[in-house]
Amino acid sequence: MTELLPPQQLDHFRTKAATIDHPHELIIDLLRAIQSYYGWVPDQGIELTAATLGVLPVEVEEVATFYDKIFRQPVGKRVIHVCDSICCWSTGSEEIAAHLQQVLGIGFGQTTADGLFTLLPTCCLGACGDAPAMMIGLTTYGPLTRERVDQILAEIRLEEGR
Repeated sequence: MTELLPPQQLDHFRTKAATIDHPHELIIDLLRAIQSYYGWVPDQGIELTAATLGVLPVEVEEVATFYDKIFRQPVGKRVIHVCDSICCWSTGSEEIAAHLQQVLGIGFGQTTADGLFTLLPTCCLGACGDAPAMMIGLTTYGPLTRERVDQILAEIRLEEGR
């Protein structure tokens, strides 16, 4: 398997875990580091996290499967989270989600053929004042219209050279 994390970054987590009382505090940070480097968190990432922090693999898996921003299967280079909270839903997130599905040619949980986008629903982005909203990577966008969605996707494709 390909390296899940550079050795110096792994050493950083080992050192930090050895100096704190509750290494469980680092589970999300280590999972996010693996995901950032590898693209997602495979089973070996769960095992590596558990071994590095001195916790049980099941404890890591519980955290990894609870948070919808930790990906336990391969995803596209850019993950689009469409908020479906009550604020977003009441301001048109269903229309935005349908538009995204149409222009990307995929449904929720799927990845575009070129591997660029994965589309996922999410229960809340904390962007109620900008509803309807979506998040791509760590950037939140809103309020959204179909035209704004098209503009955002075009900008990302341009950045990616596609």
